[in-house]
Amino acid sequence: MKGIVLAGGSGSRLSPVTLAVSKQLLPVGEKPMIYYPLSVLMLGGIREILIIAKPHDIPQFQRLLGDGRHLGLSLDYAEQALPNGLAEALIIGADHIGDDPVTLVLGDNIFHGPRFQGLVEENTRNVAGCVLFGYPVKDPERYGVGETDETDRLISIEEKPARPRSNRAITGLYMYDNEVVDIAKNVRPSARGELEITDVNRVYVARGRAKLIDLGRGFAWLDTGTPESLLQASLYVRTLEERQGVRIACLEEIALRKGFITADECHRLGTALGKSGYGQYVMDIARELAG
Repeated sequence: MKGIVLAGGSGSRLSPVTLAVSKQLLPVGEKPMIYYPLSVLMLGGIREILIIAKPHDIPQFQRLLGDGRHLGLSLDYAEQALPNGLAEALIIGADHIGDDPVTLVLGDNIFHGPRFQGLVEENTRNVAGCVLFGYPVKDPERYGVGETDETDRLISIEEKPARPRSNRAITGLYMYDNEVVDIAKNVRPSARGELEITDVNRVYVARGRAKLIDLGRGFAWLDTGTPESLLQASLYVRTLEERQGVRIACLEEIALRKGFITADECHRLGTALGKSGYGQYVMDIARELAG
């Protein structure tokens, strides 16, 4: 299974700060936003990851993450010059995907909740078609909405429907078998000239090979695309971290717990972060798991 983080887009709703820095490098809590989607792929055991971003943002991501070797990952980078739709990421990443299935996650989405690691691990091991993740919302008319049968097989997807058939919004986490590259290449651009991910998903729905997993109650799915949602996400993360004494989306901890790096390597990463609370947490985790 290969992974792709789509960290492109103009971030216009967060202007003027995004005139100078990529949206996915803005802080959520004490971590850059991109740590959160990266953590999703790592929880699923995915180590070969492509980060797609605007050309002038790629050097910033490279300064932050490098080639990923320090985390036991293999990170590559590719350009999306214009925001031509989510499905374009699958075409840009075709060589990276090769003959493997792929998980695509949006760079401004945050997922957190019980059973999540198990869900991601289980579905990355066996993708037969398309696996999407649904989240109950009170205003489904603002989202792409999925309707399923009694076996969780998707039977329809509607974009911003006036009369939604369900309240389950399609989140920014998508898993596909290897056919998705050819499907994306044959999708017709929308009226805005974009390659829509919904059109890719509808091909799988028409073939009876799309599944929607309900994240359900007690789970948090956060989109950080506006100043208000960015603030809400930061408050959510910081509140949980302070009360529970853990860090959400700590890449070093995930790498250690998944066996990507050793405790000694994890401790060195924490030491390199100086006197920050995050660095101290990484060192504490390394010492805790060393024995």
